[in-house]
Amino acid sequence: MRGLFIFLALIGALFAKELLIFAGSASKPATQEIAKLFEQKYGVKVNIIFGGSGYVLSQMQLTKQGDIYFPGSSDFMEIAKKKHLVLPESEKKVVYLVSAINVQKGNPKHIHSIHDLAKPGIKVAIANPEGVCVGAYAVEIIEHALSPQEKKQFRKNIINYTASCAKTANAIALKQVDAVIGWRVFHYWNSDLIDNIKLQKDEIIRVGYIPIAISTFSKQKELAQKFIDFITSPEAKKIFAKYHYLSSKEEAFKYIGEEKKVGGVYKVPKEWISN
Repeated sequence: MRGLFIFLALIGALFAKELLIFAGSASKPATQEIAKLFEQKYGVKVNIIFGGSGYVLSQMQLTKQGDIYFPGSSDFMEIAKKKHLVLPESEKKVVYLVSAINVQKGNPKHIHSIHDLAKPGIKVAIANPEGVCVGAYAVEIIEHALSPQEKKQFRKNIINYTASCAKTANAIALKQVDAVIGWRVFHYWNSDLIDNIKLQKDEIIRVGYIPIAISTFSKQKELAQKFIDFITSPEAKKIFAKYHYLSSKEEAFKYIGEEKKVGGVYKVPKEWISN
């Protein structure tokens, strides 16, 4: 079914007045709403293929289609730029993200810190760090915050590598696991089912941001630029704010309690890469 959707989206995007966007799921709820508004205002059909940022980048490269690449973090945008899959001069920062521990509503397992995720019997999921931005951030946090013994137990507690941000949030909402290391915004995607446990400020290594850029494969770059202008406009920012995305790095720093590195790239250690 997913393969059919991608095929139809690729076919549709070949025609005028349609855009094809390859997007990481970190922005999914807000982006879907913004895309519908763009369609209404400008009469342009917006086809969006959501998934792990690395996975949708591979699809864009393989099909040599797409007008816009919209990953969930700087990590995969930097890969896209190195591979000459996007126009660097078109890149814009849309919103900012901060990592958090996401637990089931009411926190039934009484998880209060990153160290609690390394206790025996706790079921944990993280996104696959090889292709999903939030998974790479999770590994970076674990490598920094936990002792070798805790890391060993944490890895035993992992029952699943999820394939996107949306699937990571769903793992909690559907009570498949006790906790994930996700984004703070996951709570606001489904506040009836997901609670946040704030990480300590020294446990947060980087503030993430969601970038957007025009694909080198696009044959309608002016229309792609029009969408980028719209998603970075005050009108779209109100929609992102409704879902509690952070509008600036200063807002992220205020939430954390101190300044942090913004963006960049983290090289995931080989032992975390799934076969």
